[in-house]
Amino acid sequence: MQLDLNLLTVLDALLEEGSVMGAAERLHLSSPAVSRTLGRLRAVTGDDILVRTGHTMVPTPYAVAVREDVHRLIRRAREVLQPARELNLGELDRTFTIQCHDALATSVVPAVAGRLQDRAPGVRLRVLAEHSADTDDLRHGRVDVELGGARPQSPEFRSEVLGHDPLVVAMRRGHPAAEGLDLREFAAHPHVLVSRRGRLTAPIDDVLAAEGLRRRVIASVATLATALQLAARSDALVSCTAVLSRPLIDAFGLITRPLPAESPEAEICCTWHQRYDSDPAHAWLRDQVRAALTEITTGP
Repeated sequence: MQLDLNLLTVLDALLEEGSVMGAAERLHLSSPAVSRTLGRLRAVTGDDILVRTGHTMVPTPYAVAVREDVHRLIRRAREVLQPARELNLGELDRTFTIQCHDALATSVVPAVAGRLQDRAPGVRLRVLAEHSADTDDLRHGRVDVELGGARPQSPEFRSEVLGHDPLVVAMRRGHPAAEGLDLREFAAHPHVLVSRRGRLTAPIDDVLAAEGLRRRVIASVATLATALQLAARSDALVSCTAVLSRPLIDAFGLITRPLPAESPEAEICCTWHQRYDSDPAHAWLRDQVRAALTEITTGP
């Protein structure tokens, strides 16, 4: 038998008000409409629910027994259908997962983690490295937010450009190009590329080709830390972002020089699945990521 769950709303009102008229006023219905629903409730339950005693109506033993259960069901249904949108950060108990490359992990993640702990001490942060190939982690909820330079192609994902970061060339102190380098000298030195897919070329190679130049790539590595370590021990150059890469550049004791070619600044994108669009906690997380990145790229 298919049950009409709307009956529970009327039953709750009848048990709270103790009369058909009172229930009708509470529900903004007519008394005949509530009376008809009471008849249906009696047919479904096999109980009279309310019976007349003199000039009043009193609940049956069955009605008294189920009153709290009915009220709890109605309250829970309202919580499900009308969820609270106000976020209590002091009571928030949740684990968020961010996936990003190591430059973002070393520059943005510490700032995000600090903001989370200051504002919501019950929140935990998981940080995962980029995969060498695309995965379904974002789609299936194993990752809350991806940070990087790629925008999603599928409409089920949302993306926001949080900022831009200019490109520079990192090198060891005392490098032959430390005094500055033009495009020809840039091409003359060995290079290490950062690519999670292991690519051996980048857009700068098209610029070099247009000038009849070609550089020698000695390695393609998955992380910026590995690339900068190679640069610290050789004359290899590494093209990377200026601001987000700064913690790793400083950690390896490297210096940077401007990229000797016109190049668009690298986009910093935040990507999430559309299921989290209206989730207050997830929206708050994205706010913290945005604020942390703003602090890093433009200052507090």
